[in-house]
Amino acid sequence: MTENPQNNGNNEFEHQDLSPGSVYAFLAGLAVAGIIVYFVLWGLYHFLDSYRRAHQPPQNPLVQQTETDTRIVPPNENTKFPQPRLERNERTELNDFRLEEEQRLDSYGWVDQQAGVIHIPIERAMQLIVQQGLPTTPKTGTIPPAEGEPATQQPVNARSAAKQND
Repeated sequence: MTENPQNNGNNEFEHQDLSPGSVYAFLAGLAVAGIIVYFVLWGLYHFLDSYRRAHQPPQNPLVQQTETDTRIVPPNENTKFPQPRLERNERTELNDFRLEEEQRLDSYGWVDQQAGVIHIPIERAMQLIVQQGLPTTPKTGTIPPAEGEPATQQPVNARSAAKQND
């Protein structure tokens, strides 16, 4: 009969596991290495930035600007460019665009005042469609009724017209 490994009484932990001191030493070494990498990259970026500033091409003398660094853009400089422009703050511009769309969908206003075209709230438009229905086109093969005649379907082809006359 085989013995159950849980009941044999020799259940102990493995003595060759890592000690807590070695785990802490590894974590401390990892933190120190991260800090060293951070400062090396910071120094490299500052060196490259100062190199780029020193070797930047001269600015066109026709452009009147007090800054010699062409990488710095004044706040209102982007309004000089035609549409579409680059976004300065994507989230706020998108939120403003969506708010403007929602206000247009939920309000009355003119689309073209000279032509008499307006826009109405979407809820009201849906109510009008439920009340009045959608506009329909006549079925194929029928002639629309003339003014003053009742709206009955009249056949178009000659055979069906001859059958109705008989």
